[in-house]
Amino acid sequence: MEYNRSQSLSDQAADEILDMITVQKKFKVGDKLPNENELSSLLNVSRTTLREAIKMLVLQDIVEIKRGKGTFVKSDEVDNFTLGNLKGSNSDLADLLEMRLIIEPMAAYYAAKRASDNEIEKILNYGQIIENKIQNDEDRTEAEQLFHNAIAKASRNSFMKELVPIISKAINESVILSKQYEKATELTLKDHKMIMDFMRDRNAEGAKTAMSLHIIHTIDSFGLKDILDK
Repeated sequence: MEYNRSQSLSDQAADEILDMITVQKKFKVGDKLPNENELSSLLNVSRTTLREAIKMLVLQDIVEIKRGKGTFVKSDEVDNFTLGNLKGSNSDLADLLEMRLIIEPMAAYYAAKRASDNEIEKILNYGQIIENKIQNDEDRTEAEQLFHNAIAKASRNSFMKELVPIISKAINESVILSKQYEKATELTLKDHKMIMDFMRDRNAEGAKTAMSLHIIHTIDSFGLKDILDK
């Protein structure tokens, strides 16, 4: 049996709607989405595919369906997820970063090999948004989550979606702490550019190495290397 890793049309449609909400800001919390005919035409998908995409976003608490009224934006937060036992200690953060080091480099490797052109473009767009926000001294937490989540999803491993919320939490903690370390922010700019360049060139080995270095640089910047070496 042939194993097809291509992203389903409903997954693609769900990602496009999510992008309109979280990045393009076309729809805000409380806004009603266009009707089924308009939205399916905009996304160039069938109404059946659109319905499946909407179901996915309902499960993520991004949209809600109000019977007789339509579909409304419920949240514009990406992977709103809390790790129950996270206490904010250095050891917890070290473990989160170590988890990223175990998972994300290979996710980047496979994303560079398997991502569609649209997914690569989305990854690069999120990377540019992060750069702009750093340069303008704006909060980049959501953009960081979108960037790394897009890479994870583009790896086309069906189980990666289960790990995306945890990756998001790890990134959130990292961004909060990095504000205290100017060096960490400078390295983020350089590392992301390197990741983006390898993604653009579809250089899988390069993307894997760049992602590893990015996380290692973060660990070093936060002074957590000794904890992980124990």
